Amino acid sequence: MDVIERWSGRYACLLQSALRLGNEQFATHLGIAVRTVATWHSDAAVVPRREMQQLLDTAHERAPAAAQQRFTLLLARERAPAESAPTGAQALRVAIAVVIRDSDVLLVCRRDDDAAGITWQFPAGVIKPGSKAETTTVRETLDETGVHCAVRRRLGNRLHPATGVLCDYFLCEYLAGEATNSDVAENIDVMWVPRNAVTRFIPVDTIYPPILAVLEEQT
Repeated sequence: MDVIERWSGRYACLLQSALRLGNEQFATHLGIAVRTVATWHSDAAVVPRREMQQLLDTAHERAPAAAQQRFTLLLARERAPAESAPTGAQALRVAIAVVIRDSDVLLVCRRDDDAAGITWQFPAGVIKPGSKAETTTVRETLDETGVHCAVRRRLGNRLHPATGVLCDYFLCEYLAGEATNSDVAENIDVMWVPRNAVTRFIPVDTIYPPILAVLEEQT
């Protein structure tokens, strides 16, 4: 089991992701306030006080074996992302857009279900070698949905718990355009969904915790 000499906001968020807990669930799990978890998501470099370090140590030590394995994998990616790809190759990376318009979030319905049965997703596209993730996010959202958006901030990255693909997440603001299914080869439908209803379409345990934090902030 990996030993964390000093927990940071980023490492705490990785543990949360490995445990597959939302902000409120993680806060309850640790016995702390939800706003503390939200702070970790907003400031990855923050160093929790000593008492909090001990709580995170305990949560890590008592985590199920599968969660510890996920944490180890996420930690390895965080510490040495370049070393995780085979020599001479680039690991598959996907840019994912969380597009907010007033009280709604943009979702797409994929035509082919994957092994995990995930159908509804946030707009996404493969980041090609030499391309910027932010550019891919904006371009793929437009190509898939007809919606123009702008990147507001980066939410972070992780290995997707269902696909194992390295995902870069971006919070985006709506600029213009009607939501339409512009990529009928891959998608069945496109729709704006109320922020508080996203978990009815996407299983909560597969949603990246910083996205849940954003949805909670906006409601």
